[in-house]
Amino acid sequence: MRIRWSASAPRHAPSGRTGRRPWRRALRRALATAVVLTLPTPVYACHPQLAPPDAPTPWPAAYAHRWQWQWQLTGPVDVTVDADVFLLDAVGVTAEETAALRRRDRRLICHVPVGSYADSDPDAGRFPSTVRGAAVREQTTRDRQRRWLDVRRWDLLGPVLADRFRLCRGKGFGAVALVDADGYAQRSGFPLAFDDQLVFNRRLAALARSLDLSPGLVDDVGQIAALAPDFDFAVSRECVRLNRCAKLLPFTDAGKPVFHVEFTGDPAAFCVTTLGYGFSSIRKNRELDAERQPCRLP
Repeated sequence: MRIRWSASAPRHAPSGRTGRRPWRRALRRALATAVVLTLPTPVYACHPQLAPPDAPTPWPAAYAHRWQWQWQLTGPVDVTVDADVFLLDAVGVTAEETAALRRRDRRLICHVPVGSYADSDPDAGRFPSTVRGAAVREQTTRDRQRRWLDVRRWDLLGPVLADRFRLCRGKGFGAVALVDADGYAQRSGFPLAFDDQLVFNRRLAALARSLDLSPGLVDDVGQIAALAPDFDFAVSRECVRLNRCAKLLPFTDAGKPVFHVEFTGDPAAFCVTTLGYGFSSIRKNRELDAERQPCRLP
């Protein structure tokens, strides 16, 4: 290693041991610094590094079938749950709770109704009567007061949903799960066609990416084959009970995670099926509180 002398420093040290010590100490410090800089950085295989708050959540394909997850929408968020991924409500969760989860290197998915609204939503008044439809068929206790929206009216829905996504981003989420994104297959009160829903969902995926959020699709099993390239992950409710788990294979075949939940049945029974498909599965109460029974990996 070459040491550069400053212009004011003498080129030759004075005679004697005392004069040689300063440059020897400088040499030792330089060599020690070089050794530290060349030490390898450890790589953690079990939990891929979390993206910073201003970046979308990554989902490494090699880890797609190994995520442990939690879905909680009611009650104070239990940040101690042993899960890698948390699906939470943007309105109910606090910035302190999301910060606590991020400090523990947890991935955060924001639960966002995109095809429905409820009178209790803070932004309910932004939806004009022309886009308000029939009641959503109950999926969970939380859905009882929700109504479908006319997804053909992107001009009216787009700005409101963009603000819902921005709320997620502001609270530290790196991903969004699009809930009620299948109104075309329901009794929505509107003559929604397959292509109407397809266009709407793809617009939402693009909107999420433009806001540095990773988009995920909740249910909408009839369009999974078409939409899997546009989304980074899927969330499935009761695919075992409804006998439709195989329809989610376009995600797992592409190395993308599928987060699956059942509200009834013995996990010891349905886990055999869903682990075989490569899903990350749990059993939950329909209230979606903190209680959960995960499928453990072999």
